[in-house]
Amino acid sequence: MCSPKSTKWTPYGGKGVDGYNFRVAHSRARDYRERMLRIILNKKPVFWILLSLPAILLLRSFYAGDRIAMDMLHPTGEWSARFMIVAMVLSPLLSLLGPRPWLSWLIQRRRALGVAAFAYAVLHLGFYLIDMGNIDDIIAEFLALGIWTGWAAMLLFVPLALTSNDASMRALKAGWKRLQRLVYPAAVLVLVHWIFIHNNLGPALVHFAPLALLVVARFFLSRTSAFKGA
Repeated sequence: MCSPKSTKWTPYGGKGVDGYNFRVAHSRARDYRERMLRIILNKKPVFWILLSLPAILLLRSFYAGDRIAMDMLHPTGEWSARFMIVAMVLSPLLSLLGPRPWLSWLIQRRRALGVAAFAYAVLHLGFYLIDMGNIDDIIAEFLALGIWTGWAAMLLFVPLALTSNDASMRALKAGWKRLQRLVYPAAVLVLVHWIFIHNNLGPALVHFAPLALLVVARFFLSRTSAFKGA
């Protein structure tokens, strides 16, 4: 007499009811989720939504009356600096670590990060103008070190943002990379602006120290490679 078919359920291992392989099903479900996540994250609009989330939350609190213009200055400036720093550390990381999937993914979106930094800088400037309220007060403090460095950084950001597109790359050719190097003096100006506006070195260094260390490490790595190749 034949024994009845086993109905024991063995999740994620072997075959379960009617020979159903739960391990294979789990693996396929996981692969499907990972594939869908990659597809979603590779969509440019999704990346732009992620970049805009801090601005959306900040503007919502401002229009709800939870923040005034002065309260918006620090977070908008910080987010601008953060996106700028993330865009700038990618090349040094590539030199030090070599190709990595996550790093290549970010490098493909480096221009978007730069444009986001500019957009948050525009927000920062806009709330500064609202907070000041009149041109006389703006002119009166313009020559302060913490103020004019911010204006100068913004001035350098403008051509960088306007040329962060394929058409400008084709038109400028080799000159495009030279123009993009303006981000380095812009970063120095942002650092000085941050330190002297808040009269506090700590938060600025927390953000800029990793960038400085990576740039220095990349410089010495390139010098070492050149020395060995000589």
